Amino acid sequence: MISHKQIFRSIVFLCVCALVLFLLMSPLPAKRAKNPQRTHSTDPELRMKWFDQYVEMKKDSPFKDLKWRHVGPKNVSGRCTDIAVVAPKGENYTIYVATASGGVWKTSNEGTTWEPIFDQEASTSIGDVTIAPSNPEIVWIGTGEANIFRSSMAGCGVYKSTDAGKTWRHMGLTATNTIPRIVIHPENTDIVYVAASGHEWTDNKERGVYKTIDGGETWDKILYVNEKTGAIDLLMDPYDSNTLYAATWQRIRNKWNDPRNGPDYTGSGIYKTMDGGATWNPINNGLPEAKYRGRIGLDLCLSKSNVVYAFVDNYEIGREPTEAERTSTYGLPSSGIIKGATVYRSDDGGGSWIQMSGLTEQTKRFMMRHSGTYGWVFGQIRVDPNYENTVYIMGVPLSVSHDGGKTFKVIGQRVHVDHHGMWIDPDNSGYIVNVNDGGIAITYDKGKNWRTFTDNLPVCQFFNIGYDMDTPFRVYGSMQDHGSFRGVVDLSGGRKSIPTVDFERAPGGEGSSHAIDPTNPNIVYSAGFYGHLNRTDLSVEGRGGTKYILPRQFNGEPKLRGQWVAPFIISPHNNNIIYHGMQYLFRSRDRGDTWERISPDLTHNNKAELGDIPYQTVFSISESPLKFGLIYVGTDDGKVHVTKDGGKTWQEIMKGLPYQKWVSELVASAYNLGTVYMTQNGKRDDDFAAYVWKSTDYGKTWVDISGNIPLGPVNVIREDPANRNILYVGTDIGVYVTSDGGKTWSVLGGNLPSTFVHDLIIHPRDNIIVIATHGRGMWALDAEPINKMSQQRRRFR
Repeated sequence: MISHKQIFRSIVFLCVCALVLFLLMSPLPAKRAKNPQRTHSTDPELRMKWFDQYVEMKKDSPFKDLKWRHVGPKNVSGRCTDIAVVAPKGENYTIYVATASGGVWKTSNEGTTWEPIFDQEASTSIGDVTIAPSNPEIVWIGTGEANIFRSSMAGCGVYKSTDAGKTWRHMGLTATNTIPRIVIHPENTDIVYVAASGHEWTDNKERGVYKTIDGGETWDKILYVNEKTGAIDLLMDPYDSNTLYAATWQRIRNKWNDPRNGPDYTGSGIYKTMDGGATWNPINNGLPEAKYRGRIGLDLCLSKSNVVYAFVDNYEIGREPTEAERTSTYGLPSSGIIKGATVYRSDDGGGSWIQMSGLTEQTKRFMMRHSGTYGWVFGQIRVDPNYENTVYIMGVPLSVSHDGGKTFKVIGQRVHVDHHGMWIDPDNSGYIVNVNDGGIAITYDKGKNWRTFTDNLPVCQFFNIGYDMDTPFRVYGSMQDHGSFRGVVDLSGGRKSIPTVDFERAPGGEGSSHAIDPTNPNIVYSAGFYGHLNRTDLSVEGRGGTKYILPRQFNGEPKLRGQWVAPFIISPHNNNIIYHGMQYLFRSRDRGDTWERISPDLTHNNKAELGDIPYQTVFSISESPLKFGLIYVGTDDGKVHVTKDGGKTWQEIMKGLPYQKWVSELVASAYNLGTVYMTQNGKRDDDFAAYVWKSTDYGKTWVDISGNIPLGPVNVIREDPANRNILYVGTDIGVYVTSDGGKTWSVLGGNLPSTFVHDLIIHPRDNIIVIATHGRGMWALDAEPINKMSQQRRRFR
């Protein structure tokens, strides 16, 4: 007879078996080590390990023989951050230029031709490039743009070359993420100082000034303030290599606010050492109070090194904003209009400072406009090495003073705006090399005339890509600080010989999404800053063809919030229907002439996270090509929703997803009604993991299909229009492809530089892949060999 205990044990055993079977058959949840439920920055050693895995994958990829073709533009350059020139000029014509997200480039003929010499590493975002004064073969690079504008990317430490850039070696400091300055001892090249400004988005201890005495084999942190304060500039006395000046900057960027001062900030200031960094003393006598000190740039006069200048982003309130400024969406601080760019001078090596600029009403107005409301982007000052009263400051314009900073005038009006670096020839003060958001410029006469380089330094930064159905088809995109452009993808010479072409202006602004009517390539929709939407008919000359079609707001309604590059799509079922994402989803059935709001606020709508910069907004929209009204929406604060009835009802679909991780892309499958793909981006948490998801039940459950993708962040995913098993993913390092639905991934193409792939399309008619990179322009690849190779691989499995 069976006892009650035996019956109980049998029931327990059956329950355990059922539970195990259920777990084995259930979709896998997020990988906890890779996809934490809370936000965590990535361990720097793990990040570099992931990069090494990527390098091996690229080397072993079955698609390594496929070659990407640079589409362009060949007539637009991009943001550069620093410059290094081999002296003396006349004997050498070598220049190194650091770019914001396109690596380091070198010319040996003063810009006639350029070659990329640093574009295959873990990050091609560059903060500084420096040549050893005693040996021009030794070049150091500090990765990670320190200007931390909205499109800045994280670096991964410092690199050193001992053969003028032919080869590079990683020398550590990986966790610093941004490096604005490197100073090399004038005689002993093993002694190097590094200013590290630290993570953009999260607190970290790897900030301050570092020193090596063995050429970078080991490092000592010799100046440290706190986890929010890093070193933003560093300067060595040319007559005493033990005397250095360091500017510190307390800053952190929130997702909803620019890196402006807080009321409790005390970390920004200037320090001086006279013993090679063993001890430091603050030297802020005469500067604004610490709570008003923002970013600080430093320079001294080479011929009179006791004359030191400080360029301070001054947070003292200059005036109240006008009504027009209050309604501006371009990053106006809610605290008011600050004094901003302010020049201070010391004639005793920093012992005391005197304010030089902005002492009259006229000069005050000039200086307040000089860096706009975003002085943290600039902060560079240079002193003529031979004339201590000639000073250059870099902001939106480039300006010079000949009276020690009392008055300034703009020079280089025909040079691109937003200036970030300068080198003045110590043997000839008239020869100046400048870098800005448009590339590089050279003057031989102190700024009266300039030579610019836009056709041979292809480092423009695209945010997005759109395409039309014209023949040949065109691609559209918006570039950082250039506006929107379009270019032809020319297949006339063959699918493997797509040429680099000039791009032309297109509707839209600097941060614009684009969608082109598939039945009429002259109808172009573009969303400008923070979601301001326009429809343009290119067949109508002038501005008469453009209509502003942002959904109308009424009194009492919450202010609309749109991302910098706000999303909108044309319905795949009806080219007259448009969906536009702010914090709500809007729908127009008549090309934007009238609108209806078809969703509630789809974000967290946390009042504590509403600041000067629009956040908690829709960032991705996808309507199923198989069913009208089946729409997925993802937000920048990690919310994901689906509607199956055109917006009448919405369901939140976030089970198992990481906490508040930015949804970078959603794609409703064209092959299966319930299938949807999603990518998430951890950049704003200093998280470099790859987040790639698939759901086959309308988002009710998500399966992690990141597989063997070692390194993110991930920006985009696309489904192949000819093969349901092929998916493409664009990341901050390159492009991956899978031919088995995400089980295994391969690096796509063997010649693409390490680059930030922000967007990707596959032209549905011509089967050409085009990617928009943030730092190296647009590239194209024939998709037909991928389709054929994938079919062959499936047959042999």
